[in-house]
Amino acid sequence: MTATLPQPITNYFTADAADGTSVVHCFTDDAVVKDEGHTHIGHEAIQQWKEEAVAKYDYVCEPLSSEQHEGKVIVTCRLTGNFPGSPADLRFRFVLEGDRIASLEIAP
Repeated sequence: MTATLPQPITNYFTADAADGTSVVHCFTDDAVVKDEGHTHIGHEAIQQWKEEAVAKYDYVCEPLSSEQHEGKVIVTCRLTGNFPGSPADLRFRFVLEGDRIASLEIAP
């Protein structure tokens, strides 16, 4: 990773690179994830979102930079894989709550 990230976000990207399915442990119980036009709320929905993404796409996510803005940590990542538009630079907008992620929005 080239970006310096808070530990909960480092944990997220580490889990995502390992198998993807364990990322749910990085989130608060009532966390919200917004990705590809869908909203996923809570551990069960986040687990399903990640399992579907892992089954559908083979990808690598490389964090390139990070910044803080209005209470969010915004990480720009390069995603490379077998999805339309690869490679793509996406912004991951994290809101942290203690040592967990309270929300994540992934968008261009």
